[in-house]
Amino acid sequence: MAREYHVAKHGCDKNPGTVEKPFLTISRAAKVADEGDTVTVHEGVYREWVKPEHGARSELGRIVYQAAEGEKAVVKGSEILTGWTKTEDGKWTASVDNEIFGDYNPYATEVNGDWMIRSLDHPCHTGMVYLNGTAIREINTLKEPTEGEMLWDAKVYDDQTVFTVFFADTDPNEATVEINVRKCCFYPEKTGLNYITVRGFEMAQCATTWAPPTTEQFGIIGAHWAKGWIIENNTVHDARCSAISIGKEISTGDNAATTYYRKPGYQTQLETVFAAKRIGWSKETVGSHIIRNNVIYDCGQNGIVGHLGGAFSEIYGNEIYNIGSKNEFFGYEIAGIKLHAAIDTQIHHNNIHHCTMGSWFDWQAQGVHVYANVYHHNFKDIWFEVTHGPHLVDNNIFAAKYCLLNAAQGGAYVHNLFCGGIYRYDVIERSTPYHYGHSTDIKGTALVYGGDDRFYNNIFLNTMTQPSTQYFPGTSFYNGYPDSLEEYIELVKKHGKGDVEYFMREKQPVYLANNYYGDGAPAYDREKGAFLSSVASEVQVVEEEDGLYLEITLDEAFDGMKTDVITSEYLGLPRLVEERFENPDGSPVCVNTDMLGNARGENPTAGPIEGLGAGKNRIKVWSK
Repeated sequence: MAREYHVAKHGCDKNPGTVEKPFLTISRAAKVADEGDTVTVHEGVYREWVKPEHGARSELGRIVYQAAEGEKAVVKGSEILTGWTKTEDGKWTASVDNEIFGDYNPYATEVNGDWMIRSLDHPCHTGMVYLNGTAIREINTLKEPTEGEMLWDAKVYDDQTVFTVFFADTDPNEATVEINVRKCCFYPEKTGLNYITVRGFEMAQCATTWAPPTTEQFGIIGAHWAKGWIIENNTVHDARCSAISIGKEISTGDNAATTYYRKPGYQTQLETVFAAKRIGWSKETVGSHIIRNNVIYDCGQNGIVGHLGGAFSEIYGNEIYNIGSKNEFFGYEIAGIKLHAAIDTQIHHNNIHHCTMGSWFDWQAQGVHVYANVYHHNFKDIWFEVTHGPHLVDNNIFAAKYCLLNAAQGGAYVHNLFCGGIYRYDVIERSTPYHYGHSTDIKGTALVYGGDDRFYNNIFLNTMTQPSTQYFPGTSFYNGYPDSLEEYIELVKKHGKGDVEYFMREKQPVYLANNYYGDGAPAYDREKGAFLSSVASEVQVVEEEDGLYLEITLDEAFDGMKTDVITSEYLGLPRLVEERFENPDGSPVCVNTDMLGNARGENPTAGPIEGLGAGKNRIKVWSK
């Protein structure tokens, strides 16, 4: 029989967990909550790492952890640090016994691992220090700060950890100072705990470790190699590295590249994929998570991270911002959403802004559908890397000066707004897997030869204020590519009878039609139906109290553009993978609605919003 357990700050863990006699900790409830049970957490701050003991066997037995309606339940990975003493040179010091950390002291643990390149000005640790809820920058050798700057340092001794901090003009004894002591807030130690829902919490201030695709990926909250989690309506912030994890477990690899230096990270990641298959990575066992309507911010590495374990998932309605924006360390795994092997994962209706990289889909992004998202005020918006298609990107706004990094092939880009430059490049030193449709079963591996892309009914603009040797507005970087598979095959045949080397000598075909080019952005010279205009777009995404507004000026002849309705049949097959562009259930794709849910006509409007018109436009594209 399903039960409801209650947790409250006036409770006791020896209580039965009823509403009249609640538990004191969520962890106590997590020990007993089983199939069909609900854990309701009442108002208060809970400083603990919740490690669920049980999952459910099916959706019908889902276990729910929820904040009580109308009450603010906060889970923190930090503790308050008091007893500060001011030194003669204006610094403040305080210490804690190392017993508080258990077997993981984040001030002795550096942010490090595969593809972690460097700290930008000092070695960084997974611990942080917060003043009144705001993280202070770490520095390992205290220097004189600039006026108003706050910095911290920690020294770890046998029994104690000593903190030395510049608090500027603040007296820490009259403020709230917190330090990370836990790696996670809600993350099971066991794998395979399926069908858990976590909703309505604030979770913050965890010493999460660097999360490449070749080790266990910890988050403030994470599913830890399970199936069918729902993470919804939470506020998750201040992870040293990653906030929400739907990623890999430990048995398939643990930073082998940087630990042993016998093999490059590429090779160990490839081994990780095959090792995951050996332990049962499939749609039946892992993934199919829903992450929706969360606010995620102020994290060093990722808002959402996952390798392998995020396949078949849906991520929507989230606001993700200030990811990697502190620039304390640099590595090749930093983005608002960073997913490897996100097979058939749907990412839509998210607001992703003020990130170093908005989203990054890496390796095996087969069947990924990215649509109706607003990317704005990011340094770079979106990156597809070493994946072979089919992946569909439609009805998005990409407002950065550096919109798209395309190190992939077999993608379709339909009805998007690209405000800035695109960087397209080949990857011919790393052969990565592709799959049978809607499956983790591996069909083959391939290099990225570049091309085999489709661009239909998009708007391309030029907001780049300075020329770049890598990023180019428009699509003229495809000049010299064939525009049909038949032409490509004939070019290959001219080399005679050979093997892969003959295919590599020719550029793969590209397919472009009916795109609008404003601000003088140039088009692929063989595009059919391209509309070129020198009219200044004056494009911008404006943040206001009630949401986001797109402002854009279009050519007076824009309304006369001819376009086509884009379907699976229209898009054809990626050359190497030979799998159809289709929905996760195998049904055909038809891009017949815009980013706001409006139906498109027989001659749909170019760009993400049906009904955009000539002249000045101002349209609300995201509601608070």
